[in-house]
Amino acid sequence: MKSAVIVFPASNCDRDAATALTQMTGAKPHMVWHQDSELPDVDLVVLPGGFSYGDYLRSGAMAAQSRIMREIKAHAEKGGAVLGICNGFQVLTESHLLPGALMRNADLKFVCRPVPLEVEETQSAFTRKYDKGQRVVFPVAHGEGNYFADDATLDRLEGEGRVMFRYAKGENPNGSARDIAGILNEKRNVLGLMPHPERVVDPLLGGTDGQAMFKSLIEAL
Repeated sequence: MKSAVIVFPASNCDRDAATALTQMTGAKPHMVWHQDSELPDVDLVVLPGGFSYGDYLRSGAMAAQSRIMREIKAHAEKGGAVLGICNGFQVLTESHLLPGALMRNADLKFVCRPVPLEVEETQSAFTRKYDKGQRVVFPVAHGEGNYFADDATLDRLEGEGRVMFRYAKGENPNGSARDIAGILNEKRNVLGLMPHPERVVDPLLGGTDGQAMFKSLIEAL
């Protein structure tokens, strides 16, 4: 599986994503600067976590206007896989590759801790190695992870099986609508989620619950 990680100003999880991809695939990903005009020939593009442009205006709003986003949209339109993690999820909503928006956490505080999740759907390239209803633990680290969409959009996401992850009951760290932690686009090739699967692929770092996501992608792509 060939992959690329996009690097924005103030990204701080780009190397975490690169390390996880290297460990899981045996091949180093391309590190692509946000103002590059071309995307390498890859199967997967990762928009990593961090604080692109210092979260000015709205988290992900400025990064969504980066030159490379035109190529990422074209990649997604052709069926290529795109994974947006934390700030990457924010960039995907700001660029309209995913519906909804990420707002300030309900308690207005930054949250940074492991959070239990439930795998809602396994019919995707990102989750096929999980079991439906499986409980996993991914860390979160964000101040604007409160997922919001109107009721019609939320109903459509749920009705079409596009909610991939939910925060476990009583564990919602940010006030996200219907405990949503991660969603797919209509074509099911773009996933955005606030928790960090790339931080739980190595047992030396405290967990391996993220491995199945990368194994899923390797098998699918």
